[in-house]
Formats: sequence, C-alpha cells, structure tokens
Amino acid sequence: MKNIKNTSWWAAAGIRAIKTVAQTAIATIGTAAVMSQVNWLAVVSASCLAGVLSLLTSLAGLPEVKE
Repeated sequence: MKNIKNTSWWAAAGIRAIKTVAQTAIATIGTAAVMSQVNWLAVVSASCLAGVLSLLTSLAGLPEVKE
C-alpha cells in the first residue's frame, strides 16, 4: 500500500478527488433540460460517491507523488 501518511500524497489525492467531484456534478447537472429540473439530491449523491471512489483509486498510486 502506498504511503498515505505522506502529506504530498493527501494533497495530490485531494486535488484529484475535488476535480472528480466537480466533473461529476457538471455532468449530472448537464443531463437536465433546464435548471429547475435538476435533481440536486442525485447530483450531490453521485458527486460524493465519485469523490470517495477517486480517493480509493488513488491508493493504487499517484504518478505525481514520488514513492
């Protein structure tokens, strides 16, 4: 397992997770025809799940963090 005690790992994984959350939110919001039809619960739920999955995926390794 990667060294998750390293602050540079947490910084890189956090940045990736935030980007993933934002991308998921934009994609989910974009599926509604108009803003009043956005299912905000689905947006938040999908975005949070994507963030957690991003952090878990980062456990496999981050190329920008030296081992």
